[in-house]
Amino acid sequence: LAFVVCRSLEGLKTFSYLEELILDNNLLGNDLLLPRLPRLHTLTLNKNQISFQRNTCKILLDHLAEVVPSLQYLSLLGNMACPNELVCKEKDEDDYQRYRYFVLHKLSNLKFLDTRKVTRKEREEALVRGAFMKVVKPK
Repeated sequence: LAFVVCRSLEGLKTFSYLEELILDNNLLGNDLLLPRLPRLHTLTLNKNQISFQRNTCKILLDHLAEVVPSLQYLSLLGNMACPNELVCKEKDEDDYQRYRYFVLHKLSNLKFLDTRKVTRKEREEALVRGAFMKVVKPK
C-alpha cells in the first residue's frame, strides 16, 4: 500500500475497467481532468482543493457526468466546494443542502453524496431547482 500526493491523473487512462477511485488528501482542484472511465461507480475527492470559484465547479461536475457515466457514489468532503462545518464554521445545514441539490442536478445518477444516501425527495428537488442552488459568495 503506497500513498502518493497527486497533481495529475494522466496515467489513469490505461485503467478503463476501474470501478473505485480514492483520491483523498491530494492537491487536486477544479481543473481535475479524468479520462473516460465508463465503469467507475465510486469516486472520493475528500480534502482536495475543489471550490465553487466562478463557474469552475459546474465545469468539473459537467466533466464528471461525461467521463464517468456510471458514477453512483461521490464524496467531496473537506473541499471548499462542499459547504459544511468541516471547511467553514459560517456554513450551515441549509448551505450544505443547496450544494447537494446542485450536485444532484448535475449528476442525477448518484445514489450517495458525501456520507449520505440520496433521497427521493432530494432527487425531485434537484430536478426542479438544482440548477439555481449553486452556493456562491457575494462580492
